Amino acid sequence: MKKNKLVPVPSFNEAIRFWFKLGWISFGGTLGHIHIMHDFLVDKKKWISSSRFFHALSLCMLLPGPEAQQLAIYIGWQLHGKKGGIIAGVFFILPSMFILLALSCIYVSYGNQQWMNAIFGGLKPAVVAIIFHAVWSVGKKALHTIAHYLFAVLAFSSIFFFNISMPYIILGTIISALILRYFWPSIVYRKSAGQSHKNLNEDDYYINSKTEGGKNFNTRLLLKQTILFLVFWIFPLVLFYLLSKDFTFWKGLILFFTQTALFTIGGSYTVLPYVAQFSVSKFNWLSKSQMVDGFALAETTPGPLIIVVCYVGFMAGFNHFGGSLLMGTAGLLATTFYTFLPSFLFIFIGGPILERTRGSNVISDVLGFVTTAVVGVILNLTFYLGKDVLFPQGLMLNKIDLMALLWIAVSLFLIFKLRLNIVYLILISMLYGLFQYYFI
Repeated sequence: MKKNKLVPVPSFNEAIRFWFKLGWISFGGTLGHIHIMHDFLVDKKKWISSSRFFHALSLCMLLPGPEAQQLAIYIGWQLHGKKGGIIAGVFFILPSMFILLALSCIYVSYGNQQWMNAIFGGLKPAVVAIIFHAVWSVGKKALHTIAHYLFAVLAFSSIFFFNISMPYIILGTIISALILRYFWPSIVYRKSAGQSHKNLNEDDYYINSKTEGGKNFNTRLLLKQTILFLVFWIFPLVLFYLLSKDFTFWKGLILFFTQTALFTIGGSYTVLPYVAQFSVSKFNWLSKSQMVDGFALAETTPGPLIIVVCYVGFMAGFNHFGGSLLMGTAGLLATTFYTFLPSFLFIFIGGPILERTRGSNVISDVLGFVTTAVVGVILNLTFYLGKDVLFPQGLMLNKIDLMALLWIAVSLFLIFKLRLNIVYLILISMLYGLFQYYFI
């Protein structure tokens, strides 16, 4: 990999320290992760230029799975090869996984306590407000034309009214965007936003727009890495077959989260509606109320919001095996492994291929429509979870929870007007829940 010889080679030990620290301090979801990485890697250390950073982010958004983790793997790989990518990707996840494991154990052990119910009573409306804020944030950047709004509405309608699975919505969006671009290019074409991220002097950065993107793709490399991936994928499955008395459950869990990791494009807010829809309605691994609680727990931890799937795995194992913390832990570990393993495969195999897409208007335009579909999906998640928060006794106007409605409004004001950090909103909401329980 040809690098800029005018800039000192980044220290591997310093990179390890940064990736480890990132896993503990990266509150605020994808935007928080991107801000921290850009501030350190681009502005402070000049290890990668801003144009290259945002190009890598746009490439990762094309891939299934969590784009922030994939961005970390990608940059780690560009800086220090595969060992750098592995370190970056693993440290990105481990801290939040262990924190969420501890919170999940506390949740199932003390969740029936009144004070714990009160805390989640304050958190749930805030979670609805946070997800709505995500709709607004993504929508502002993604919805530029009437066609974009139409695709967002179609995506929302498909999943909300017709229960169409997320992979089919994304696939249909990609095909439709390609057809529209061929027959009506004026409807689809938009200038790439990446131009605004170019640096004045790319030579000041170790990795810049002139840097080669890595080894060229070849069939031998694809075969070798695919076989290695399959070995890693199969090994835990074999262990469950040999050691578990209910292999059918574990096989279903592993196949579901593998499918989720491989086929859900668009980041955490694309994956989560899909997981919530199937884990609650089809597999009955947990209740809708427990799913909302999981979002609240995930918001209190660093790392990507997609880490909530680990909580889902915990609850699946815990509930299926009669309240076993050990089986819940096994479910969380299995879910974490199978959700995040494919990200390494996508980067190490797909990275060289995706590097060739730099400057491709087709990729940029199609990605724009995929993002509009994600807006519709996130809006569906808001309605899906918000219904039970506002109407805990059923969808009737006279049964609306006015205190929950009030706190959603307050949370929206704090987020939009005062730009309150999400972590502080979570803490305030927990206190509000306790205040409501003891004094109202």
